[in-house]
Amino acid sequence: MSANHDRVRPLGADQTPCGGCCDGPQPKGGLSRRGFLGGMGAAGAALTSLAAAPPGASSAKPDSYGPVPGGQPFPQGAALRVKPILVFDIPTRGDRTSWRGYGGIHTREAAGEEAARIEKELAELKRKAEFPLQIEFLELLDSQGKLAQVSVDDVDLCLVYAAGHLTQWPLKTPMVMFVRHKSGPFYLGFEIAHWRFLRGSGDLPVFKEYDTDDVVVDNCDELLWRLRAWYGLKNALGTKMLTIGGLCAYSGPAQKEGPRVAKEVWGYDFADVSDEEFAKRLAAARADEKAAKQAEAQTAELLALPNVRLETDRRFVVNSYLAMHVCRQLLRETGASNFGFSRCMGHQQIAMLDTPACFVLSAANDEGYTAYCHTDLSHTMPGVLLRWIASRPTFVCNSHYPHDGLFFVAHCQAPRRMNGQDFEPATIMTHFESDYGAACKTHYTIGQEVTAIVPNLACDKWQGFRGKITATPSYPACRSQMEILVDGDWKRLVRELEGFHTQIVYGDYLREVGYALKRLGGRIRWQCYSDA
Repeated sequence: MSANHDRVRPLGADQTPCGGCCDGPQPKGGLSRRGFLGGMGAAGAALTSLAAAPPGASSAKPDSYGPVPGGQPFPQGAALRVKPILVFDIPTRGDRTSWRGYGGIHTREAAGEEAARIEKELAELKRKAEFPLQIEFLELLDSQGKLAQVSVDDVDLCLVYAAGHLTQWPLKTPMVMFVRHKSGPFYLGFEIAHWRFLRGSGDLPVFKEYDTDDVVVDNCDELLWRLRAWYGLKNALGTKMLTIGGLCAYSGPAQKEGPRVAKEVWGYDFADVSDEEFAKRLAAARADEKAAKQAEAQTAELLALPNVRLETDRRFVVNSYLAMHVCRQLLRETGASNFGFSRCMGHQQIAMLDTPACFVLSAANDEGYTAYCHTDLSHTMPGVLLRWIASRPTFVCNSHYPHDGLFFVAHCQAPRRMNGQDFEPATIMTHFESDYGAACKTHYTIGQEVTAIVPNLACDKWQGFRGKITATPSYPACRSQMEILVDGDWKRLVRELEGFHTQIVYGDYLREVGYALKRLGGRIRWQCYSDA
């Protein structure tokens, strides 16, 4: 290794760890505000390529859309690009004076051994991650003063191993600090990360950008969920939304504040398509023999599944797949990865599709898009973030009055691929309010742990809790229903509940959501009712 500023081979998106050292140009991208949006451009391009896949196409690639056979990987976003940096000290022995600080890495040889340990841990971290993770060169710095020399403009996040003095952060790229207590050589950072770095050798925090959530001791699993949060945030920022019939919120506050928050906080872009334009394209699809045959084939494939039952007219399923065909065309042309129908419960759009949009949206979420009832930004923004954090679909639904620890939700569009891989059993029946068309009643897994996010109508606050599905009943309400036992302070939740729609995802991602929102500078407030 070179004397002062060493680099270790990166673990790329398709690489295995290598014990040797090599220099050379690497793929680049950034997590500054601009870099985040640029990264989403890559994700959007990947999703657009998915839309280009013809219905019925089968592919082992994670980025393929169309009918989704069991076992096909769920589409992934742009990889999170992480720059590991080992900061250590090489002290000079003095005579009858304190010449060294804490820590077990005070020589270049010890730093080299630690670099090998870090490489091994990062390779395992990358293996365990269910999201794409690009590990760049490991930089070895023998003083924190050399941090300014490190090129990080084209990475998303720095992972800093604070074996030596680290009392400042001169780089614009965000970072997470890792220190060792028991997992390897003792780090000086274990002593000083709190009082010297976070508190500037005083009692009060000195950073707006960093707090105790940004320091990890020993545990690589603790690193993993933070990286998952950064990955979700990277891919949620800069979302392009296809609005069929324009934007239309369920409430006045969301109609007023949603577009502003989406643009200013999340960097959203919008592609509006009128009902007239969509109807024109849908008429062309119905007249297209190939498109019609594909929709028929998709319907036959769906209804042949042993865990799918049809309780409505088959033509409504065909109509839904034809509408999805048009949606894919528009998503490909606009580069959007999210879409919705503005007035999906109204006569005009139901008549246009000759079915409510419910099953169209269910199928779209199973394919990897984010697609929700209405074009209401209050529930779109949390749904998009959750989809990327969890790497699985989210279920947008109506909330009801919490009682006795239960939180009941229901909606007529519901994904079936709730764990990102397998398809839950489903009954295809009419949309409840219109008693017409095709909607999906998904039979959720009893006992499944879920994360619930309830955004307020003003789009500046999210409330969340963890729970377990205790029942999937069939009350006279929207078709897909969950009764969730709240793991947390449900009485406080019912007193403080805001908003209306709820986003549900399989699994516990409360830590990731709270951490990601904090990274937005407090512009979205977070209120959690379960121990995270």
